[in-house]
Amino acid sequence: MKNNQRESNKIWLITRREYFTRVRNKTFLLSTFLLPLMIILFIAGSVIVSIQGKSRHRIAVVDANGYFKDYLKSDSSIIFDFAADVDTLNYEKKGCTAVLIIPLLPENQKTVYRLKYKKQLGLEGASDVETRIDKAIADHMVYEKTSISRARLDSIRTSSDIAEMKSYEDNGKTAKASSQGASTAVGWISSILIYMLTFIYGASVMRGVMEEKTNRIAEVIVSSVRPFQLMMGKIMGIGAVGLTQFLLWVVLLFGLAIVAQMLVPHNIWMQVQQLQQANAMGNLSSVRVSDAAQKVYQASGFLNAPNWGLILVCFLFYFLGGYLFYSALFAAVGSAVNEDVQEAQSLMLPITMPIVFSFFVMTIAVRDPGGQLAVWASIIPFSSPIVMMARIPFGVPGTVPWWQLGLSMALLVAGFIFTVWMAGKIYRTGILMYGKKVTWKTMWKWAFKA
Repeated sequence: MKNNQRESNKIWLITRREYFTRVRNKTFLLSTFLLPLMIILFIAGSVIVSIQGKSRHRIAVVDANGYFKDYLKSDSSIIFDFAADVDTLNYEKKGCTAVLIIPLLPENQKTVYRLKYKKQLGLEGASDVETRIDKAIADHMVYEKTSISRARLDSIRTSSDIAEMKSYEDNGKTAKASSQGASTAVGWISSILIYMLTFIYGASVMRGVMEEKTNRIAEVIVSSVRPFQLMMGKIMGIGAVGLTQFLLWVVLLFGLAIVAQMLVPHNIWMQVQQLQQANAMGNLSSVRVSDAAQKVYQASGFLNAPNWGLILVCFLFYFLGGYLFYSALFAAVGSAVNEDVQEAQSLMLPITMPIVFSFFVMTIAVRDPGGQLAVWASIIPFSSPIVMMARIPFGVPGTVPWWQLGLSMALLVAGFIFTVWMAGKIYRTGILMYGKKVTWKTMWKWAFKA
């Protein structure tokens, strides 16, 4: 009993040393308080650039049918030029980005029309042109085969916008409003955070072990503590740093949200409350409010849709579970290499590849959270921390049944216990070995045949 307590005290001392050494570092303070601000500025800047930096294309139209001029409408992104003197030879001199050549389009026959350019419009621009052409053909056929005038057709299209779809998660006796956009955004952000933190703090563990080994500090430390205690103390200390940083980010973002709410004028909040009451009564379309109130109402609905309590608890679990799973392997690699950086990179490859694969699967999971690939990748321990956090915002137990969440957590716990045990055996041998180039085959022997 006393021996166990003494060993725990040694691990605690190493954990405390690692933790306070790093949190008192200026780099930690700067990254903790500046990174959220940089992320917000980056997102805001990206939105501004995407809005203001969007290209405006002028497209000349050579129409053999004679009716597209009545249906193809110009807007802020595309201007259609039907000037008779513009053709495929001089469109660029006339200030056009491209020229659209539409031959006669007989019914019941597929005809190819061409878009000619010297500088590509991009996938979005070309797709937009194709959509407008299809819509123009459909409108013309409606006009030709019915007695509806063009003005009447435009009026019908404008007045037909009378329905709005709202998503609800079916929980049996109750139903909870949900937002696909909010779920997708939260899934992306949560998964990317775990992906980044796993790499950052896992690599930090490896560098710390390598520094102690190359500086011969490890030889002095292991004379007082066992190698496994040294490894666990380092992993727990750096993990506590990561947990502290995340919690500080949550507090900081929560404070920024409160400040943002305080800056919203009182009359806007009154209008938002009117919208909320009308939405509860199913009569949202009857309320007339300002555009600012509409945007605040949409933002509040976006933020209120996810189950934040469950998401936060699961994030902490999968962050710690994923960190322990991979940081033990990073520590094992750090103990096996010397000063050769290339050797460390080659040994890191089998560890980093599953993390990168998990990120790739996550991009699929946010689009199809109930798909087979997303389900199994969220259960397997080496990918579950990243993939499961992409699925949870879409609903538990709707999209993610309780048995999948429980099995994923149980396997992750078993997984990091296994990797910590295996890394401990590798660490015990590698930390005191110098001058020998180590491979994964050698490390496997240390773990299972020593």
